[in-house]
Amino acid sequence: MSAGEAQAILEPAATRVRDPLSGRSLWLAGLIKDPKIDGDTLSFTLTAQPKHSTDDLGRMREALLRNIEGLGWKGSVQCSVRPALAQGDADKAPVRGMEAGGMQPHGGPIAKGPIPGVKRIVAVASGKGGVGKSTVATNLAVGLALTGWKVGLMDADIYGPSVPTMLKVSGRVYANADQKILPHEAHGIKAMSIGFMVDDKEPIIWRGPMVMGIVKQFLQDVDWGELDVLIVDMPPGTGDAQLTMVQAVDITGAIIVTTPQDVAVIDAVRGLEMFRKLDVPVLGVVENMAYMDLPDGSRIHPFGQGGGRRAAEEYQVPLLSEVPLDGSVREGGDAGRPVVLDDTGAGRVFREIADVVQQALR
Repeated sequence: MSAGEAQAILEPAATRVRDPLSGRSLWLAGLIKDPKIDGDTLSFTLTAQPKHSTDDLGRMREALLRNIEGLGWKGSVQCSVRPALAQGDADKAPVRGMEAGGMQPHGGPIAKGPIPGVKRIVAVASGKGGVGKSTVATNLAVGLALTGWKVGLMDADIYGPSVPTMLKVSGRVYANADQKILPHEAHGIKAMSIGFMVDDKEPIIWRGPMVMGIVKQFLQDVDWGELDVLIVDMPPGTGDAQLTMVQAVDITGAIIVTTPQDVAVIDAVRGLEMFRKLDVPVLGVVENMAYMDLPDGSRIHPFGQGGGRRAAEEYQVPLLSEVPLDGSVREGGDAGRPVVLDDTGAGRVFREIADVVQQALR
């Protein structure tokens, strides 16, 4: 039986038992982990917090078992108790803030699972905004499609969705008969963005749980079909959306985008470190706006030189490319025609990035 069937039994039982520390139900407090059914045995883990006493755990466990039985479960129950990290042991968690696990927007732990039909998932991330992450993600997706791969592009940057503009796609999305959202299509790829669901000028003023819920919905409730790769345009930083992604699906690899100057590289390194601590392979670094070629044939570096290369060398990951600061990239993004469609200049650079990434994913 599936984890969902185990959850259907555990959720109502755990909702009736209170956590003495938070006052919330065990389910909403996220203390129930790894629910599953094997034959006639229901098993799960009750996770403790540092301030839970032995008596607290005993009472919660007994009350939970009584409620499971009272709700009609006739099989056996295996409830293991896992102590939480102590306050001084926070460094034992892969990333600070993950000690208690992820939460869905309406409570309960996030359950990791595959996306049907999607072979690979690649996250394109940055430590800060304004470095061209969405430009790289969009051109990478279209570039991979030009090679013959079936590609999806998921815009996880909920507060600042750029994909609708960069693909020149608008209009609401609708659900099919299976209640799955149908993504838009453009330039040979499938695309999903919160920009298809809200007006262009409407501010998205949402708290973390709502953002996490949308990211999870885009992963699991969109009819992506058969894809060789799903490119995810991540929001800048290392917050709720990033942790939700890692906890909800297995990410094949991550690409870090930065500009050359130290103020951008410092934040990019934080993103790189996050993925490494979460055991997500880093496919490489893209240094965007690396240089500008002038009409007289000379080259200048408006934002400094070599920051992305130094970061790649320090962390022993490939430098995927140094992308020029070129007006055609901006023009293509604003017009909804990614520059990778042009086999010249900057477009050729993005095609080379797509080729290198494709080889890394084979």
